[in-house]
Amino acid sequence: MDMNLTDKIVVVTGASRGIGLAVSQAFAAAGAFVVAGARNNSPELGALEDAGSALFVAADLATAEGPRALVEAAAARGGVDVLVNNTGAVATRFDGILSVTDEEWDAALAVNFMSAVRTTREALPHMLARGGGAVVMIGSVNATLPEPNIVDYSATKAALASYAKSLSKEFGPKGIRVNTISPGPVSTDLWLAEGGVAAQFASASGATADDVVASVSAGAPTGRFTTPGEVADLAVFLASSRSGNTTGADVRVDGGYVATL
Repeated sequence: MDMNLTDKIVVVTGASRGIGLAVSQAFAAAGAFVVAGARNNSPELGALEDAGSALFVAADLATAEGPRALVEAAAARGGVDVLVNNTGAVATRFDGILSVTDEEWDAALAVNFMSAVRTTREALPHMLARGGGAVVMIGSVNATLPEPNIVDYSATKAALASYAKSLSKEFGPKGIRVNTISPGPVSTDLWLAEGGVAAQFASASGATADDVVASVSAGAPTGRFTTPGEVADLAVFLASSRSGNTTGADVRVDGGYVATL
């Protein structure tokens, strides 16, 4: 299926690994040119550069300067057609909500929420100049399924979902669609690497990381984690003209993990 993304300029944050890398690869496969922002490059992202499908921009998206530098690089290529806000991080809080410091709250807000606010603020004028565009926020099921042991992550993802909805209302009449993807657990290093979320939960409970993954997988009717490619394919669809009248939506891809309406 042609997504009509050939030669579109797509900005992706947190693009060097995990979901962001899969998103970058999927847009490149759809014919777009990806301006990929992250603190560090990766061999896989480098391969997209070598193929002429991407440009890596070294940027700390949790700062005020990083989003500006990333979007300026896209503007130098001709503008911005699509923005995928993917930057995010989660820290476990097993000592309870009251143990989370101001500094930890500030860090969570900077990477999970303000990175998207700043990058979007930089990108939207370029989209308006081109007559429209699409923004896709990579959120989380924890925006509506908050947990005390990841309280700051849950709260910042809820803020991101609300921000996306507000954007969709203001900029829909101007030709810019804004949608959110809310994945459940995804098979990336964030969850599965040594020291990742599964290992942290295992350490706190006395289980093994494999036990944690098996237990979480069993909580979804499909019995498994979502793959990064499945999130990426949805991002491509939401950014494409194939979903031209979809805006303000929050689409879960979680294997049925969230059982409520």
